[in-house]
Amino acid sequence: MPNRLIILFFVVLLAVSCSDSDPMRDTVYIAPGGNGDKDPKDGGHDENWLFDIEDLSQITITVTRDNWNTFLNNYDADPHNDIYVPASFDFDKDGEHYHRDSVGLRLKGNTSRRRPEGNPGEQHQSSNTDWHHCHYGIRFNEYPSGSKFCKTDRIILKWFKDDATYCREVYCYDLFRRFGVWTAPRVCYTRLTLNIEGDDKPAYLGVYAMIEGINSGYIKTRRREQHIPDSTGYLWKCTWGADLSIMDPNTIGIETSDFHPCYDLKTNKERLAEAKTQLINFIKEMTPLPSGSQQLKQYLEQRMDVDLFLKALAVNCMVGSWDDYWINHNNYYCYFDPNGKFYFIPYDLDNTLGTSSMDINSGTQDLMNWGSRNGDRMLVRKVLSIPEYEYRYKTYLYDLADSEKDLFAPEHSMSRIMNWQTMIVPYIDNDTHEDTELRDEPASWGNCGFYRLLSGNDKGGSNGPANFFKTRVANLPK
Repeated sequence: MPNRLIILFFVVLLAVSCSDSDPMRDTVYIAPGGNGDKDPKDGGHDENWLFDIEDLSQITITVTRDNWNTFLNNYDADPHNDIYVPASFDFDKDGEHYHRDSVGLRLKGNTSRRRPEGNPGEQHQSSNTDWHHCHYGIRFNEYPSGSKFCKTDRIILKWFKDDATYCREVYCYDLFRRFGVWTAPRVCYTRLTLNIEGDDKPAYLGVYAMIEGINSGYIKTRRREQHIPDSTGYLWKCTWGADLSIMDPNTIGIETSDFHPCYDLKTNKERLAEAKTQLINFIKEMTPLPSGSQQLKQYLEQRMDVDLFLKALAVNCMVGSWDDYWINHNNYYCYFDPNGKFYFIPYDLDNTLGTSSMDINSGTQDLMNWGSRNGDRMLVRKVLSIPEYEYRYKTYLYDLADSEKDLFAPEHSMSRIMNWQTMIVPYIDNDTHEDTELRDEPASWGNCGFYRLLSGNDKGGSNGPANFFKTRVANLPK
């Protein structure tokens, strides 16, 4: 009898536990041998596990047919919409499987935006589907039942547009972080599958870059890592025209479907007026300070992380990023902490490593004059006018190229890329039938089609195919 009572007790306890469960609650499936004591949300993992660049995870996004058709209709109405639709999220890595019932799914990208399926006006087809590669954003806490995944609140999934080598943006973000530019987003590779409920089989979209989203959660992570003193400051996304020189108030604000400011506030939007004043004053107060002066140096050291900026500038130029702040006043974020200190954040690095434009040969361009030092890129002009900072910038270029360090040196860079390609090559064939082979060449629309990453000489195109890494190192400033 006592044994029967004990068994009955555990049966009742199990029934009570099951009755308290929420059908919308996230579930986790741990593979045999996994750690069942882990947090069921994400196994207790953090960003470094999630964005492990030496491992290949797998993501499956599941969307109902109705929500997917809404997704397509939203694109037809406005290709640049930022509307999320509900989806579920499955993540597989290291023998562990994690599931989220409710995440937000949206399209990402600017000029790279495209319809993920079929032609405008068409609804989802369950067979013979015309799939296309697209950039996606996943937000884990878009809906009330959501929460962070591996301490990250959103990720970006990018296909390798115009990059048949499948490495440019991954390589660049990784190099920034290797060189101590802690503002650079984390990055890794993943395999992406899209499952429309009711279809006979899901669509395998191939290998994508998974990139840490830059938002309030990103700022909180940097605070937790003790890089910044506070996470309640102002984060700006800076797009074409953001020269940090002539601060036209009409170019500063919050993006809407009808207003696209080149300085777009991303945090504390209810305090736009205060944020706007802070950004304008940062430049306004710097402008009259004489170039190369002690007053300017004191101001810069008080109001920005100068070393972070110099390191970011060095990496940016070494990887040949011309669609950047210095040349094209484009593609970066910046953060002001509550003390008013400025931090530079590199962003959007697909047009790199020999994919050149604007009549620039990015492998031979003068690194001390990457862009103009006399024009309207005042922040670069002012910072490099200080001899100590100019010397430090030049030193960082040589540090990156040092063959004793596992950074930009050709032998290290080529080895790293070949290791990644070995990891991903079995998985790049996909149901879009796009980008299904690795080729060592830059974007076809660029003006330096002779650059290679895994072969070639150091001649910058003057004598046949040129290796970008070797050319860039051969053209360091004297």
